[in-house]
Amino acid sequence: MMGKTFMMSKNVYFQISTVSSDDLKTIEIEYQAGRKAFERGEYRKSVQHLEAANALAEARTRLGGEIQTWLVTAYEAAGQRTEAIALCRQVSRHPDLHTRKQGKRLLYILEAPKLRSRPEWLTQIPDLTNLVESNTQDRKGSFAPVARRSQIEKPVFQLEPIDPGQVNNQDNRFIWVALLATTLVLGATLLRVW
Repeated sequence: MMGKTFMMSKNVYFQISTVSSDDLKTIEIEYQAGRKAFERGEYRKSVQHLEAANALAEARTRLGGEIQTWLVTAYEAAGQRTEAIALCRQVSRHPDLHTRKQGKRLLYILEAPKLRSRPEWLTQIPDLTNLVESNTQDRKGSFAPVARRSQIEKPVFQLEPIDPGQVNNQDNRFIWVALLATTLVLGATLLRVW
């Protein structure tokens, strides 16, 4: 079935013209797979899925623009900066106003000069791809069932009795000075109000 078809993504309807319903399903599957791969940090997979969706979708539609925008960010994350900038220039001339604005913002970021940073400002994250996952004792923070320890009963907190002979019961002059100062401040305030 050819013609104008509507699909819903993120509660927004997108118009895709001259796309068969089978292609429409494939576009949606590839697009969602690309977004999920990107969110998991699998940028090369994301690029593959988003390129497949972009090839099937019409570039001039809102969905086509959204796919291209995700593809720009996936290109940049995968280290393909020249492809990201080239596609972003196309997206910044998209017929959809929202997509065009987003493309211009991304292009501004991509074309911004690189800031120099000192090595001591950066933290190196070790490559964990070669980590053997079979030994759970090597991985801190992973779930490994631990036998519960028997709860040790804590002693109940009790107040020590106070010897009345050690309590200072002499007149404290500070309290009288504080009361006098408070009374004077309140009196002056009341006189100003009248």
